[in-house]
Amino acid sequence: MKSSTIFRLLSIIIGGLTLLKLPSLVLAIVLGEYNMIRAFLVPLVPGLSLAFFSFFFIKKTSFGIRIRDGFLLVFLTWVFASLAGSLPYYFSGLGISFSDAIFESTCGFSTTGATTFSDIEILPRSLLLWRSMSHWAGGMGIIVLTVALMPLLGIGGFQLFKAETPGPEKDKITPKITYTAKIIWGVYCIFTVILALLYRLGGMDWFDAFCHGFTIMATGGVSTKNSGFAFYDSAFIDWITVVFMLIAAINFNLYIRLFRLKFRDMAHNTEFKVFLIIFFVSAFIISLNLVSKYDSIADAIRIGTFQTASIFTSTGNVRADFTSWPFLSQAVLFCLMFIGGCSGSTAGGLKVIRITVLFKQAVNELKRIIYPQGVFSIQLNRKVGRKDVVYGVAGFVFIYFSVIALATIVTAAAGYDLSLSFNTAVSMTGNIGAGFGSGVLLQNFSSFPAPLKLFYSLIMIAGRLEFWAVVVLFTPQYWKR
Repeated sequence: MKSSTIFRLLSIIIGGLTLLKLPSLVLAIVLGEYNMIRAFLVPLVPGLSLAFFSFFFIKKTSFGIRIRDGFLLVFLTWVFASLAGSLPYYFSGLGISFSDAIFESTCGFSTTGATTFSDIEILPRSLLLWRSMSHWAGGMGIIVLTVALMPLLGIGGFQLFKAETPGPEKDKITPKITYTAKIIWGVYCIFTVILALLYRLGGMDWFDAFCHGFTIMATGGVSTKNSGFAFYDSAFIDWITVVFMLIAAINFNLYIRLFRLKFRDMAHNTEFKVFLIIFFVSAFIISLNLVSKYDSIADAIRIGTFQTASIFTSTGNVRADFTSWPFLSQAVLFCLMFIGGCSGSTAGGLKVIRITVLFKQAVNELKRIIYPQGVFSIQLNRKVGRKDVVYGVAGFVFIYFSVIALATIVTAAAGYDLSLSFNTAVSMTGNIGAGFGSGVLLQNFSSFPAPLKLFYSLIMIAGRLEFWAVVVLFTPQYWKR
């Protein structure tokens, strides 16, 4: 019964993803991109047909989903989403291999933003639109969107939402989780439209404005231009991008509280305050370090701040070749690759809240050495934190670095040096998509062998789901009754 339930839900989810291809299909028809029309039509009919029959069958069925079922469904959703999303690439007639198609699709839904394309600007515009929209859909989470639609299916969605957003501290915000998901997606859409309009005011055409709006709000980092935002060389566009990269990397729950005039919740939020401190301190150090490299102080501040925000939020946009920057700036950026944005955001990485919890716990351990009889606890949002939060963070950090170590070993086994192997592992695990590698800018992975691309596709999915939803599936206890 559970297997049939999961199959039906997956069918409906894949059907929803198929509908996301419609704007790209329409654009292909309008522009006369005939190969792309076929590429989008191939998955359209079977995907919608399967979803149609599954929808009406599920609608008449009453069942519940446990949290363990949610983990499996979330993982399978991301796997099949990546497979379904790869079809437009594979059938595009551009000679894209199966492994490259899977890698590009997974980069999209995991918002990693890496690529195997050496020339972006020769790609059909409909494919570029799909590339951006897959980032946008993956940014807030396919499952969160599904949860918002769960009432139509006649089932509850809290288990799915919990499996999709496994941060250390969560509140339901509203009594009904489906209503919460709708609000979050509404906020996400509003920010995306505002950003696209600002890009249009900054000189982009409508196509580029929305494509960049989709990817920046998803902290995805891909562009429609080979040189990225450097193509526009606009201070207005750069600063707007910095602001919205930070917006996308802040916990979306805070925006809901802010719109409800609960200003104290944001003012007292520990993670938000630490996030801003890390960003401004890092941007200041890097900008100051770059003054001698650029013609003006304004350029040093603008480009330094842009690159700081891009790496810190795991967006991965490359505004300049930071591998040629002074070593201090490179060191700061490298440290930021591990941190990431806030929990409940579209950013990747360890998340600021986990770094904060570990720091506070380390301070407590130092106090305990000095005062052995003392009783110490961490405080989050001006409240005493639970011990199980510390334990959960410690377990997550161990898994995070274990995956990085595993990915480093696998990459090195494929014949790459230690520097490139380690930096690739950090970039893929944190869903950043850009980084350092043997003294060169690490952004294009076309030279990687097919098995390694498929391996990193799994790593990107695991990183996007913050590992628990994937790692738990590989434990014997999960499969016991």
